[in-house]
Amino acid sequence: MGLFDRLKRVVSANLNDLVNKAEDPEKMLEQAVLEMQEDLVQLRQGVAQAIAAQKRTEKQYNDAQNEINKWQRNAQLALQKGDENLARQALERKKSYTDTGAALKTSLDQQNTQVETLKRSLIQLESKIAEAKTKKEMLKARITTAKAQEQLQGMVSGMNTSSAMSAFERMEEKVLMQEARAQSAGELAGADLETQFARLEGSSDVDDELAALKASMLPPATPQNQAQLPPQQPTTTAKSAEPTDSDLERLKRELDQL
Repeated sequence: MGLFDRLKRVVSANLNDLVNKAEDPEKMLEQAVLEMQEDLVQLRQGVAQAIAAQKRTEKQYNDAQNEINKWQRNAQLALQKGDENLARQALERKKSYTDTGAALKTSLDQQNTQVETLKRSLIQLESKIAEAKTKKEMLKARITTAKAQEQLQGMVSGMNTSSAMSAFERMEEKVLMQEARAQSAGELAGADLETQFARLEGSSDVDDELAALKASMLPPATPQNQAQLPPQQPTTTAKSAEPTDSDLERLKRELDQL
């Protein structure tokens, strides 16, 4: 491959890429419809011109037929009057118009066919333009929807959702920690109160027991109106009886040992 061929291919590729990037779907659709409408205008003008030519040829053909009929009558009239020479001239004039009429008939048939073809093409083009307009509106709606979706997707992609959610999670964790500290402080305060009340209850029991012990160690109270009696002296009988009982017990033990 030559250098110029390669350079031509590179230039063509770059131009095609630029054209593809420059193509706006909405503008291209509008331009396509405008071009079709321009073709429709030109086709209508062509149909109108063809119909006008058809009408003109048709008039010429009819005029030729009228002349043929006229010179036919003239030839008959000349023969009736006995003027054969004049009748021959009339027939020659009739032949001229007959040849002209035949040519006009051929042209008229062609023009009729052309006009019918142009009319069918015109109807087809009008139908295509109506279809193109409908498709254009549908495609424009799809393009609008696609652009909106693309913009929304770009907005969603640009949002730092993960960072925001992380911030929410951190704040939630801080709130949970603060709630836990508050709950712990409340439990500790309640525990201190319970401990103090338990100490009060324990000290009350000890104090009650101490008071009971002190009361048990005090001597019995003496009534104030009771006279103090002197201590009784042991009688002589008791003193003399104590040795006798001792001797008696000793004798019993000796008897038991025998």
